[in-house]
Amino acid sequence: MRYISTRGRAAPRDFEGVLLAGLAEDGGLFLPETWPALSTAEWRALRGLPYAELSARLIHPFCGDALPFEALRAMTGAAYARFGHPAVAPLIQLDHRTFALELFHGPTLAFKDLAMQLLGPLFDHALARRGERVTIVGATSGDTGSAAIEACRDREALDVVILHPLGRTSEVQRRQMTTVLSPNIRNFAVEGDFDTCQDLVKGMFNDAPFRTEQRLAAVNSINWARIAAQIPYYAYAALALGAPDRPVAFSVPTGNFGNVFAAWAARRMGLPVARLIVGANRNDILARFLAANDMSVRGVEASLSPSMDIQVSSNFERLLFELLDRDPAATEAQMLRFREEGRMPVPNAAWRRATTLFRGFTLDDDATLAEIRRLKDTAGYLADPHTAIGTAAARALAPEDPGVPVVVAATAHPAKFPDAVEKATGARPPLPPALADLYGREERYAVLAPDLAEVEAGVRAHTRRNVAA
Repeated sequence: MRYISTRGRAAPRDFEGVLLAGLAEDGGLFLPETWPALSTAEWRALRGLPYAELSARLIHPFCGDALPFEALRAMTGAAYARFGHPAVAPLIQLDHRTFALELFHGPTLAFKDLAMQLLGPLFDHALARRGERVTIVGATSGDTGSAAIEACRDREALDVVILHPLGRTSEVQRRQMTTVLSPNIRNFAVEGDFDTCQDLVKGMFNDAPFRTEQRLAAVNSINWARIAAQIPYYAYAALALGAPDRPVAFSVPTGNFGNVFAAWAARRMGLPVARLIVGANRNDILARFLAANDMSVRGVEASLSPSMDIQVSSNFERLLFELLDRDPAATEAQMLRFREEGRMPVPNAAWRRATTLFRGFTLDDDATLAEIRRLKDTAGYLADPHTAIGTAAARALAPEDPGVPVVVAATAHPAKFPDAVEKATGARPPLPPALADLYGREERYAVLAPDLAEVEAGVRAHTRRNVAA
């Protein structure tokens, strides 16, 4: 299995190469040179497998010769043994055709754990084989940072620096990052929004001397391994509901487009997906694109669903590459124009192709609270704000065929957003026992200006201290 850049000017790599590289040197994102596909019979044979086994079987085609199957199976077994539910990603029925796929039973209570808990061992395996050490840098709108920190803390070959937007995460999200005092972990609160943090991470990768000096690696969903590790939970849900002999639809609350792109990838592998519904808050660039081919940046607005407070969705570039028939020159031209002008005039033919599968939906804060309340009253289900956007989107945009079930990606535990849930329902969800003392733990982070040189200096200080130690 080889990987190519969406912009066509980076050397192809194997799975281990893209794991350690993250972003391609030409600024593009890596994708498989050819997509693995399963036959109907092969999908049927996967029914009933435990989550860890299913994950190993679906991820391994993306690894090629870079990782033996038995080694991957051992990693998935160990990674998902840490989850708080024996199903790992259980399905909860909300009404006659809508199901919540609970992706928050990992150690940091968010869907990012399903990929991150595997990424840590994957990095360890690759770096031990090479005898190398890397610096992981990541931007987070709330959940990626804590999941990456939990997965990578105390690992000998990894230094980790996470950027989060100052004052724009929930308190639980912030404390899950800043109370981890492991020596290889460093947190920076950046004066700006998530897009600012994401730009700084991309700036570090595009600074070739700094990238080489620090041996940068990525944990954001720009890293292909993140996407590959998210494909299995879509298959797990679909197979449980009758696939491949029955199509399913997915409703995914998303800001950076990585989570829903993993669902697209599962479909590309042959899973029968009838519709992909993209849920958005007031930061609705993806919904505007799907409704009217309006991919234009507006100011990021704070909301009750901060993990989706994003205007520049990095993983959209992967879908764009596919919509443009894998033309790297056309993809790069579109992305550079988007960067320069804040708008992307996607060709109408490509846009129409996207809308044959994708639908977009927007929900403001008041309606999000109302949906949290409705779920509690009608189904006895307590949802966080992101999940509530997904359930509202599912009701509004379910496929016309009533025989197609709709699976909502329940992306975070309601206790990660207790203020919003309490405002909606009058009940404050408690943290699980493992995090019950979170509010009393010591925090450690630095506040930085949105300046690339200042951030790079902070990264250098962290890694040099650890090397010296």
